[in-house]
Amino acid sequence: MPPPAEPEGASRIGVIVLAAAVIGGLLVCSLMAVPFIGALTWAFTLAVLFSPLQARMERIVPHAGIAAGLTVLAAIIVVGAPMTLVLERLAHGAIAGAAFIQGKLAGGTLKIPPALDWLQAQVDLPGLLSRAVSILSNTGASILRSSVTQIIELVLTFYILFYFLRDRKAACNAIRGLLPLDETETDQLFQRMEDTIHAIVYGTLMVAVLQGSLAGLMFWALGLSAPLFWGVVMTLLSIVPVLGTFVIWIPEAIYLGLEGHEVKALILALWGVLVVGEIDNVVRPILVGNRLNLHTVPVFIAIIGGVLLFGAPGFVIGPMAVTVTLFLLSALRQRTMGHRQ
Repeated sequence: MPPPAEPEGASRIGVIVLAAAVIGGLLVCSLMAVPFIGALTWAFTLAVLFSPLQARMERIVPHAGIAAGLTVLAAIIVVGAPMTLVLERLAHGAIAGAAFIQGKLAGGTLKIPPALDWLQAQVDLPGLLSRAVSILSNTGASILRSSVTQIIELVLTFYILFYFLRDRKAACNAIRGLLPLDETETDQLFQRMEDTIHAIVYGTLMVAVLQGSLAGLMFWALGLSAPLFWGVVMTLLSIVPVLGTFVIWIPEAIYLGLEGHEVKALILALWGVLVVGEIDNVVRPILVGNRLNLHTVPVFIAIIGGVLLFGAPGFVIGPMAVTVTLFLLSALRQRTMGHRQ
């Protein structure tokens, strides 16, 4: 004998309670994932970029886990090692630079340029420089602690990347079952997300090469030492989120000013701020927007807003959120128009 049917009101209440429980659970899960947002974002990005290599590895090595391990090893060699080296050198360079200037101040060998005599008459410039160097020393230590945090995040990134690569097919099938989209729409959504990742990486690399080249060119034009080397270093720094070429050219401009080369210092500072620094805000949205067939303005808002909201992972999360939202709006509009017809 079949069980008696539930009243319609009770059924609706049950659905509402279940929906509220699901929303609450998703909120709690989201809050728990916040500390890992960086590692999850970079792991997802690398999984998209290295999935073709993973597919090739799986054709050579029958075991998916071993194939994923080899792909992660390749990702570490290509991405992880250079990033770790840059962060480590940057931290120790900041501390060593602060100690060098502090030693010159203590020994009285750091001379104030004649152009700043009027300023020295108004304020205690050596004392001001000493306090600035003290701040720089503390900042260097902070950078060192931050670099340790970044290394931990990098380790978590490759740990999560292994499972993203090994279980990517099962994960995609699970997402397909949860999305209220048909198979064609889901394929289109996945393709848009993949295109967004490639556009972001392409735009980042192009901007980094352009910034490093222009900054290195100015080093050469001003007769500074090793312009090619510093151009390559600034290119690598431009790739690392939150950092950039300013890490190199600002200390160099300060040093030139203290050594009496005020004109060179001014030229380098203006070039860094007005040309090299602005390229990121102007060229990157254009490059990403062209590859995604989006206007420059929403791409610019997505990148800058994403960074302001999520930090460094916002470089990926911002454009991804805009791309996915626009696609879902398009799918909703098509279904709405279909119902109307």
